[in-house]
Amino acid sequence: MNDSGSKDQAGCPGDSSLESQNAQAPAGDLEDSLEKTLRQSPAEREQAAHLSKDRLSLPAKVPGYLMVRSLGEGSYGSVWLAQEENTGKYVAIKFYTYRRGLDWSLLNREVEKLAELYTSRNIISLQGVGWNSDPPYYMMEYLENGSLASFLDAGPLPVPEAVRIAKTVLQALVHAHGRGILHCDLKPANVLLDDNYEPRICDFGQSRLSDEQSPSLGTLYYMAPEQADLQAVPDARWDVYALGALLYHMLSGKAPYRTPENEQAIRQLETLEEKLEAYRELIRKAPRPAEHRKVKGIDRRLIDIIDRCLETDPRKRFPNAQAVLSSLVQREQYRARRPLIALGIIGPLLLVLGVIPVAGAAVNQMVSQFRENLTARALKGDLISANLLSQNVEHDLQDRQVQLVELSERTLLRDMMERVQDPQDDESESLESYGEIAEYLQHEKDLVDEKRESLQREKDASWFLTDAKGIQVWRDPPRPTIGQDFSHRDYFHGHGTEYEKGHAPASVQPIQRPYICQVFKSDASNQWMVAVAVPIWNLQHDRVLGILGRTTHLDQLLTGYDESIRGDSEKIGDRKIALIDNRDGKVLAHPRMTAENLRPLSREEVDQLVLKGEHFDQLKLFKLTEKKGNRGPLPAVISDYHDPVEAVFSDDPQENLWLAAFAPVGNTGWTAVVQERRGLALRPVVEMKRWLIEYGLIVLVTSCLLIFTVWYFVMRVLTERRGWDWSRHQSEKKSDTETTVSN
Repeated sequence: MNDSGSKDQAGCPGDSSLESQNAQAPAGDLEDSLEKTLRQSPAEREQAAHLSKDRLSLPAKVPGYLMVRSLGEGSYGSVWLAQEENTGKYVAIKFYTYRRGLDWSLLNREVEKLAELYTSRNIISLQGVGWNSDPPYYMMEYLENGSLASFLDAGPLPVPEAVRIAKTVLQALVHAHGRGILHCDLKPANVLLDDNYEPRICDFGQSRLSDEQSPSLGTLYYMAPEQADLQAVPDARWDVYALGALLYHMLSGKAPYRTPENEQAIRQLETLEEKLEAYRELIRKAPRPAEHRKVKGIDRRLIDIIDRCLETDPRKRFPNAQAVLSSLVQREQYRARRPLIALGIIGPLLLVLGVIPVAGAAVNQMVSQFRENLTARALKGDLISANLLSQNVEHDLQDRQVQLVELSERTLLRDMMERVQDPQDDESESLESYGEIAEYLQHEKDLVDEKRESLQREKDASWFLTDAKGIQVWRDPPRPTIGQDFSHRDYFHGHGTEYEKGHAPASVQPIQRPYICQVFKSDASNQWMVAVAVPIWNLQHDRVLGILGRTTHLDQLLTGYDESIRGDSEKIGDRKIALIDNRDGKVLAHPRMTAENLRPLSREEVDQLVLKGEHFDQLKLFKLTEKKGNRGPLPAVISDYHDPVEAVFSDDPQENLWLAAFAPVGNTGWTAVVQERRGLALRPVVEMKRWLIEYGLIVLVTSCLLIFTVWYFVMRVLTERRGWDWSRHQSEKKSDTETTVSN
């Protein structure tokens, strides 16, 4: 845990404290380290104590560099200003002079991180490393303006300057996080300023990789509360909290929660664990920091950004540095657009004032045209969504089919299937082989399920295996169907129809190529299902040994797309997606066709959920196009679509009027439908008409107010004083100082 008061001038010497490193090392290692330390004579101990107090003692000579002066010291060493003898270039050299058990790991960690991030101009650059030196060191570029902490000693910064520095620091964090590196100790002392007062972050001694599990303690009052735990796992939101604390400090002049009373209460505790617990308890119980709200010139959006960064609950915090940076950019864009927004509001009102003489005659025509345009735009958006939905469903089915094809072509599976059906094998060996096949397929299915779960995609309803006669020999999840004949199923013979159970033609043969069967109803839920099946050939590829398949409910194919396509509709039911069978217009999947809704219905009632009339004619056109072999989808839109499912399940059938777009799903014989309520989509038309009538009556009264408002904003823009340029002020101040010294 670092002391938040330590600072440096130009080289980031503020290492992590011994407490934090000892907190990470096992107690036994520390004891062994102490036991191996050689005993010194009184004279040697006195000399060592003298050298440890003399910060001007040069730790070591670096070939090719002339040491100028010490820049500062930290818990693990010191930082020196050096000048390259050949070029005269200044660098900062960080020596690890205090020999402790973690020196090498700290040096290695910091050097690795700086080397990884050398491409970022917002992170201090690594110039060299002295691994074999005694003591070891590494060189970094020297920034003569020192750290941000030294400037904050003089007081808070102007809002624009604080935001500018925060944005640059965020860009550095985004770069680091993109390389999988978390800083874990962001504070003013670890932000250096170059000649142009552009910030660069340094000191990656406490940094962690994003996939590391070891804790990392930052600096009090800049450290997230959940970070102050020796069992904490590194999280990008630690840097988000520290950035919020840094921005808060730049604006208010002090770190959040930092008061003399709080510092004294933590300082008087004995152990590191007690201090960490006290720090977490302090942040949890103390009132939220509010000093930044009193800063002159701060706006609501910036306050909200800081408050969200400083959320004690990491789940409410920004997820990463990129999210914070995006919010700051959006804030600036909003502020830049404010005058234009004002003029954009006033301009239409003035336009209304100018067209008053002809407004009455043009209202009806305008409303009619607007309705047509809005309908066309809504249907265009629905059509794009329908095409995306159809492509996603088709790709999902293809992915499932490709996985089965790859599995069915494996020599091991084909060999086991051929052995189990070998008439020379006795019955005991056949049963054992089926057990091996079941175990093998179960393992492969578990792998597929884990992968789909990691991708947040729905699992299959079932996997199954039949022999060449249609007898089911394996199924997961298990059902009493093992041993039953399924040769009547379309997924077995591929005839495009379902035969009655037990009445399949004697000549029926298993499919010869991968096949997506016709849909069928689940016996348990009355929901429509589909099976993807592939043949398993013998090793000579002249005989089909069995059929491997997987089934899924059609509504599962739509899972995950419903919310994204629905967008920002006011109610869940305002926008829907569905699947329809092109052959007979049956609705195959629909948000209201849940197992709970369909289970009370008979199979005949479910079959009545079909399109009728002109809507079904469009599906016939899809089917005709497929028969002709035309490539590409033949999409369609309907502006007065009546949803057959809503007609049955909706509480208010009169609202069953939709804008709908249709797109065929590959060669499956299905159509993807995206629909939105017509009344909601065309609500702006009604509102516009009412607005025209209401405001047309008072336009003369408001005209004077509009003119006054225009002039008010114009005068504000013209008379707005240019803000104080803090960085330019510092540069001028520095130039004046140098001039005075030279004189």
